[in-house]
Amino acid sequence: MSSMSSVAGLSKYITTLPKTKFSIVGMILISILTGILYFLIDVTSYPLLAEIFYGGVYTLLIIGVPSIMSGALNQQVISILDGINVKIKHSMFLSALSMTILCLILVTGGAISRILNVDIFLNSLLFSCVLIYGFNTLVFWSTAKIRFTKAAATGLIQPVLILAMYILITFFVTDTSFMGPVILQIAIKAIIAGIIFVLAIYAFITVIASPFKKNLGIGVLDLLSLFIAHMNEGSNSLEGLFENMSEAIDTVVTFISFKTENGIKALFISPSVHPGPLGDLGGSNMPTILSNKFDCFTMVAHGPSTHDFNPIAVSEINKIEDAVKNGLKKVEYSPDASKFVRYNSENANIGVQFFNEGMVILSTFAPEGSDDIEFGVGLTMMAQSRSKCNVKDSVIVDCHNSFTAESGEVLPGNAEVFHLIDVIDKINPNQAKNSIKIGCWQTTMDDFGKQEGIGESGLKTMIIEVENQRTAYVLFDSNNMEIGFRQEIIDATSDLEIDELEVMTTDTHTVNTISRGYNPVGIVKRPEIIEYVKTSIIEAIKDLEKVEVGTGTEKIKNLNTFGPNNSTELISTISSVVAVSKIIAPVLLITSLLIAFIWIFFASF
Repeated sequence: MSSMSSVAGLSKYITTLPKTKFSIVGMILISILTGILYFLIDVTSYPLLAEIFYGGVYTLLIIGVPSIMSGALNQQVISILDGINVKIKHSMFLSALSMTILCLILVTGGAISRILNVDIFLNSLLFSCVLIYGFNTLVFWSTAKIRFTKAAATGLIQPVLILAMYILITFFVTDTSFMGPVILQIAIKAIIAGIIFVLAIYAFITVIASPFKKNLGIGVLDLLSLFIAHMNEGSNSLEGLFENMSEAIDTVVTFISFKTENGIKALFISPSVHPGPLGDLGGSNMPTILSNKFDCFTMVAHGPSTHDFNPIAVSEINKIEDAVKNGLKKVEYSPDASKFVRYNSENANIGVQFFNEGMVILSTFAPEGSDDIEFGVGLTMMAQSRSKCNVKDSVIVDCHNSFTAESGEVLPGNAEVFHLIDVIDKINPNQAKNSIKIGCWQTTMDDFGKQEGIGESGLKTMIIEVENQRTAYVLFDSNNMEIGFRQEIIDATSDLEIDELEVMTTDTHTVNTISRGYNPVGIVKRPEIIEYVKTSIIEAIKDLEKVEVGTGTEKIKNLNTFGPNNSTELISTISSVVAVSKIIAPVLLITSLLIAFIWIFFASF
């Protein structure tokens, strides 16, 4: 699996947290249940009803209530410290999760107490408080964009409240003559164990942060916290961090314009700009944003580009718009177009159609899996096809319609590049041209969403009719397509009034913010999606009318992107840090916990 696949796979850890009320109810029930279980298995014997009642009330008071209080206080403290990302829902869930960890340790301690016939409740409580202190500190430091010292101080709230409530309850229900030495013992053990564990966390974060600072000049915790802010609130503050590592490039956008006597009816645009990195950051929603900048039906296909060409800010899309609009001023129109013809060589398959003085090449490696075609490869395809076919413009489209996680990008030197070169050599440049009709239809597919791999623009279909041949250009606002689904769509629409069909995806990365990483269309609800395609074809046919057509190629200058070096550096750094963390984290954290465990359970005063 490629580094990019590994990084994208990290999104499986992105999830939606429960509402505040569910976290509170959960803490109440779990704390009560923990007390009941502990009293039932503890060495001390009480009547059954007493164990159930007193056990539940006892742990509710010393664990449940302080945890609920900490959920409220943590959010307030982080807000006062000018931290981000910690809303009451997040704070309550963190307290609930920490409390659950504590309860599991207590119940385990109760079972050990029963087996060894010793009372280790206090030591189990201390050890679990140290554990959740480190956990809370790590979460606040890595997500709230605050200093380590502030995170460590905030992380104390929940364990201190629990221990304070334990001492208070003990003071009321037992002989208090021994409380002085016990409180001192608790304090010394907790402080030293807490320092040991939290220093291990500090060392771990420092180690993994070093490559980011050295290679990219950015802080890993800033990257993480701003990413979470984007996920939680739609904040684009992360784009400011990207500016520190951006690189200005020149690239191209190619397009086909279809015009009636009333003006432009439709645009088919293929920018060599990548719609990433993810969510609504940078150019991730470029296909929708760019298409909405034009007053006509507009399809924004996936041009040859990789993550190197991710715009670092949404505002960069304006440069693509300007380039297209400048190009439209120069377009010369005619009613001439050719039929759609397919060619193949090895794994490369292309569909070719000529429009006036230009042509379009729809490229796919289906049924084999594939990912992005690199810009340099796309430029080679443009130059070769213009020379071979004696055309002014060559609109190269990466159909991006056959996904596997193992598929890599099509880069210079790959065998796929030579397959593409060979297949372009097979194109017949002398195809007859006739008048052209087009029909358009689009739907946002409102009953689908990012979970099903469908972006904001849904589905767009354009029917092109030349000399009684009808070709359907079907474009999903999705990031690639589940392997095999393209052919399933082609087969399912074979009985409609069309002769050819090609399925494309925009490669939008807005759908990459949920649990399946790349999340290609076609993983779920295939029959429903096919029905949408059928409807779109039928409706587009009804819209057929004669048009004139023209093509254009424009340079996009000074587009601020991740850049070839920084994009690769970012992905490889993240991938390597993840790999190293799998080794360092267990060594550091388990060692520190083992030392804390020995200190708490075996140290005597």
